[in-house]
Amino acid sequence: MKQMRKYLMLVTACSAFFISISGCDFPVKHKAGRTDTMATTKPHLIARPVVIEVIAHDRANFDPDPIYDMTKGILNDVDDIRKWKNHVTIYLHIPNPEDALKEIKKAYPEDSIKYYEKPFYSFNRKMCADTISSKQWENIVMTANLVSDPKLQQEYLSYHATQFKNWPEVAKGFCNANFQQLLVFKNGRQLMLVISIPKGESLDKLNPKTAENNPRVDEWNRLMKKYQEGIPGTKSGAVWIEFKPFHTN
Repeated sequence: MKQMRKYLMLVTACSAFFISISGCDFPVKHKAGRTDTMATTKPHLIARPVVIEVIAHDRANFDPDPIYDMTKGILNDVDDIRKWKNHVTIYLHIPNPEDALKEIKKAYPEDSIKYYEKPFYSFNRKMCADTISSKQWENIVMTANLVSDPKLQQEYLSYHATQFKNWPEVAKGFCNANFQQLLVFKNGRQLMLVISIPKGESLDKLNPKTAENNPRVDEWNRLMKKYQEGIPGTKSGAVWIEFKPFHTN
């Protein structure tokens, strides 16, 4: 009975792992006569945020079913699969996202695949006076390009690297708007922005609160316009475009 209880406790601990039991190994049994008693275990895998973008060459005949099949069980919300014209994005926060990337490349060999990892900018509620996070989030995904001038691209990155120190009002604005998290990724010139807000809220409603009694946010936004432009297919004069949940398109 003691052995059975130990086994059940171990299985329960392993099954709580986010993706599968493979991230939690059973202790290695040592042969008789060995003096060490420590079991050898693999470290837990850490979930990482990434965005995978599929650019369909044949928009009319694009089949999203392989994406839904591959991400079943690992997506927090089916709305994390989003679309704009022939661009489809999948926002994931899982260990080993490269495995999902490989499967998507296999499923869409004729399409262009872009991978956004290791955000160069990250805001979260720990930076706010009110550090409590909402239990459920909606992740808004947007994209734009940096201008082609390498010098201006580097200026943009430098501004973001020092923003929390030199422009603390921007993060304060995010706190006021109840943003839960804000990540910015980069692949080449293309930026991918993920804004997490409480489930059921609207970005159109929350975003104006970033600048309420906070003119530095408006100043920051004006400054950033110098470095950004729309991706191909964006309407004239537009910069950031928002991906909408695939099932609503």
